Amino acid sequence: MTSPRTATSASGAGGRARIRLAGMRLAADPTVALIYSITFLLVGIGLIMVLSSSSISSYLDDQGFFGGFWRQFTYAVIGVPLMFIAAAMPLSFWKRWAWWLFALGLALQTLVFTPLGVEVWGNRNWVQIGGIGAQPSEVLKLALIVWIGTVLARKEPLLGQMRHELIPVILPGSIIALGLVLLGHDLGTTMIMGVTVFGAMFFAGTSWKSLGVIAGGAVAATLFFVLSSPNRLARIRSDGGDYSGLDWQPLHGLWALAGGGMFGVGLGGSKAKWSWLPAAEDDYIFAIIGEELGMIGALLIIVLFIALAIALMRVIARARDRFGRAVVGGIMVWIVGQAFVNIGVVIGIFPVLGVPLPLISSGGTALIACLLAMGVAVSVARDTAQYQAELAAQSPHGGGSTA
Repeated sequence: MTSPRTATSASGAGGRARIRLAGMRLAADPTVALIYSITFLLVGIGLIMVLSSSSISSYLDDQGFFGGFWRQFTYAVIGVPLMFIAAAMPLSFWKRWAWWLFALGLALQTLVFTPLGVEVWGNRNWVQIGGIGAQPSEVLKLALIVWIGTVLARKEPLLGQMRHELIPVILPGSIIALGLVLLGHDLGTTMIMGVTVFGAMFFAGTSWKSLGVIAGGAVAATLFFVLSSPNRLARIRSDGGDYSGLDWQPLHGLWALAGGGMFGVGLGGSKAKWSWLPAAEDDYIFAIIGEELGMIGALLIIVLFIALAIALMRVIARARDRFGRAVVGGIMVWIVGQAFVNIGVVIGIFPVLGVPLPLISSGGTALIACLLAMGVAVSVARDTAQYQAELAAQSPHGGGSTA
């Protein structure tokens, strides 16, 4: 006859075995597999398109036809292992180090105002150390998201009170972060970061009153900085007639898309990349995708980002706590939202904002930061799968109890 202690021990062992078995299945969790698959597809397509779109500009810069590709490939080789490392970290790691990561992000952003800072296309948002350039605001995006998730999770009992929802997340945290980027005149990146903050707070369950205040303040600030800048105002008012000036890039981007037709002119066959389209491998790489791969290729990119949003929404819906929902929500709004802003700029819906296509455009810091962000999202997804396994194990119908 089995003693009560033995039975309890057997039951506990059975429960632990079920949880361990569930843990063994985490690597094959369909949501995690989907996030990884889409990420690798986007990075792979990006490397191919960077190779094609940058070949002429690389050659003209005495880097050979493959200079831009090898540089982007090197960043991918660095970023992918970092993504796996981030994915392997438990959520306790991100919560413990969130404040330090945010402080590091702010410190790196201040470097653009030192002699290390350089100006690109009128924006002082880069640092140059030797032959290596980096954009600290990309790192700051991720650090800000993780920090917001940590603060909101710790203040959970107080949420619903506007004062506790806005302090310190908005005042002074987000204001300082966005302000440092805006001081470098990079309004496009600042707007993406602002929407990311809103997304993280929305998915964390912040009250509509606080969200309304944030949205109203963001709209007012955007209008002020647009109306106070003749260059930004001219971009919005442009009717496409300034062919040799402000409209050169948008028009050539549209012509590249139109030239691709349904099936494209073939990989490597772009005419726009022959110095007709500025930033062909950067902000306007989607135009080269449309030209070389046609509408089919362009729609594939859009579908992949929609699929990524669906996978991340699944993680948000099943997350263990407010931290996971805020972090994955912020990452989703950042990467998927920025992708559609970039695409909207290329097809002429938005004025030129100067934001790259995540995981695809040429740019080392942006690629590494996006891969790290996907690693953090997978970290939350793994915890979510573990949480769902624990719930199933605790349920009376969750997998057969010991009699």
